[in-house]
Amino acid sequence: MYFPQMETQRLWLVNINHNHTNFILKHFSDEKVTQYLYDEEDLTNYSQAVALVDWFSQPEQKRYNRWVIESKESGRFPMGTCGFHQWDQHNHIAEVGYDLYPDYWGKGYMKEALTAVIHSGFENMHLNRIHAYVAVKNTRSAGLLERLGFQCEGVYRDKHHYRGEFYDHYIYSLLRREW
Repeated sequence: MYFPQMETQRLWLVNINHNHTNFILKHFSDEKVTQYLYDEEDLTNYSQAVALVDWFSQPEQKRYNRWVIESKESGRFPMGTCGFHQWDQHNHIAEVGYDLYPDYWGKGYMKEALTAVIHSGFENMHLNRIHAYVAVKNTRSAGLLERLGFQCEGVYRDKHHYRGEFYDHYIYSLLRREW
């Protein structure tokens, strides 16, 4: 399996499914969650959430996924998401993306989740490189990647055009040999 369910000390990471639709709507319609996600508009209705869940269904066949991060402490309550996309199997490269509900910021949950995700990417997907794009104003996300050992390679200028403006992003990468 490329995208197995995972367990950490405080979390479960499970592939998104229709049981998560209400959470996905709440999560991706929250302006704090989506503040630096310049590639998509915020969700505004249930059918959009269903479409997003459908998009991430069957990850093994599609070769991209989204795990829902669930808290063990609160009985599997969803807290955020993370996953791989843009998987170039020939070159052993994939992009990682992640987001967390604001109530859980600053408590180490995303670092814990991404540690498991990175390990899985190197072991299960046989990646050599994992990269992430971070909006230049998103200092919390950039700091998280640096604490995980990612290196900033520079700025991808005008990466996203969103609501009439262009946004620069840092490109971070982590190589298998650095992990």
